[in-house]
Amino acid sequence: MIRQPAVAGQFYEASPLRLTRQVDNYIEADIEKEHAIGLVSPHAGLMYSGRVAGSVYSRIKVPRTFILIGPNHTGFGSPVSIMSSGIWQMPTGKLKINEDIAGKLMNYSAEITDDILAHQMEHSLEVQLPFILHLSSDVTIVPITMMPVSLDICRVVGEALASVVKDSEDTVTIIASSDMSHYVSDSAARKKDKRAIDRVIALDPEGLYKTVRDQDISMCGVIPVTAMLFAANKLGASEAVLVKYMTSGEVSGDYDYVVGYAGVIVR
Repeated sequence: MIRQPAVAGQFYEASPLRLTRQVDNYIEADIEKEHAIGLVSPHAGLMYSGRVAGSVYSRIKVPRTFILIGPNHTGFGSPVSIMSSGIWQMPTGKLKINEDIAGKLMNYSAEITDDILAHQMEHSLEVQLPFILHLSSDVTIVPITMMPVSLDICRVVGEALASVVKDSEDTVTIIASSDMSHYVSDSAARKKDKRAIDRVIALDPEGLYKTVRDQDISMCGVIPVTAMLFAANKLGASEAVLVKYMTSGEVSGDYDYVVGYAGVIVR
């Protein structure tokens, strides 16, 4: 199956040439690269969140496979949906799904189910792909979406991810796609987002999950980030570093209703 772009021309430029130029504007040249166990990267329109995503992708070594976990905004599909085979087509190229890793993930956890429907119109993973294709067109991907689920399911999914990554002969990086606070003032977003980011930096998945829930932080990808942190801890992560934070107000000039964006590298 070929999964066609769902948000080209909306979240990013639809023309290959214009998209290449758009991504180039956000990539930082001559930055030292490092292996990343996991990432947090935003998924808004590139004009708003591209600087944050570009800062993250500029700093990582290219693995053989990216496992992408994003929130399910559409409500279609199963609670934890993987697309286990096929190709994702983008204006600037195509990326093949790593069927071996996808199959192993489903074997490790019954919570992870093969479901194409969840991926057909979802943007949270698609918006990562222009940056991945900028790095390399030879990598493979494993796309997963997650609806709001319990902390226990986040742990189970994270442990499955860690087991598969450990077993893989190739390098794998886990990307958790998330924006931060939605449609609050710039000052409120920064205050609330810091509480969530502090838990990410502390490599504390339980603390992140509970902080976002108890303090009403509208971080749409808290579930994917929680699962990624569980996996990262199992894989021996020693630290997480905030690469860049900003809000949409810095682009739009509207500081009354902003969305926050954070870029984090876990190593």
